Amino acid sequence: MNIFKAMKPEKVYESLVLIPWGELAKDGIDTALLDFDNTLGPDHATEPENYSYRCVKMIEDQGIRCCLVSNAKSDRSAKIAEMLSIPVVTYANKPGTSGIFKAIELMGSAPEKCVMVGDQVFTDVIAGNRAGVRTLMVEKLHKPEIWYVMLKRPFEKIVRVIGKF
Repeated sequence: MNIFKAMKPEKVYESLVLIPWGELAKDGIDTALLDFDNTLGPDHATEPENYSYRCVKMIEDQGIRCCLVSNAKSDRSAKIAEMLSIPVVTYANKPGTSGIFKAIELMGSAPEKCVMVGDQVFTDVIAGNRAGVRTLMVEKLHKPEIWYVMLKRPFEKIVRVIGKF
C-alpha cells in the first residue's frame, strides 16, 4: 500500500456526533472500532464522560456495534470499555494491524463491515487502512494531550496539508 494512501482517511469530521452513522449502517457497516483518547473521551481519562456515553448510544441506536481499540498499555481502557458496556482490544499496536484484526474477530465481523474512527493519522488511520477497514478521522476532542502525541501533531499537520484533509 502506498504510504500516502495509508495515511489518508475516507473523511474527516469535527466529532463523532457529526458522522452519519445511519448512512454507514445502510452501507453495510455493522461495527465501529473506536479509539478512546481524544476521540471518544479526554486524553488519558480514567473514566468516560457524558459525551462518551452519548456517542456509544447514538452509534448503537443505528444498529452499529462499538468496540474500543486502544494502544493503552494498562487496564485503563478495559475499565473504560466496561463502564461503556462495550468490548475492548487493549495493546492494539496501532499503526500495526493486529489489534484491528483482533477486534474484527472479537466482534464476529469482517473488514468490509467495519469502520475505524480515531483522531490520529499515524496510529488510527494507518492501522485501519492497512487492515482494509474504512477509516474516518475526527478532530481531537480536547486540547490537552500527552507529550508524545503533541510531538507527532506537527508532522501530522504536514501530511494533512499535502493530502488535503
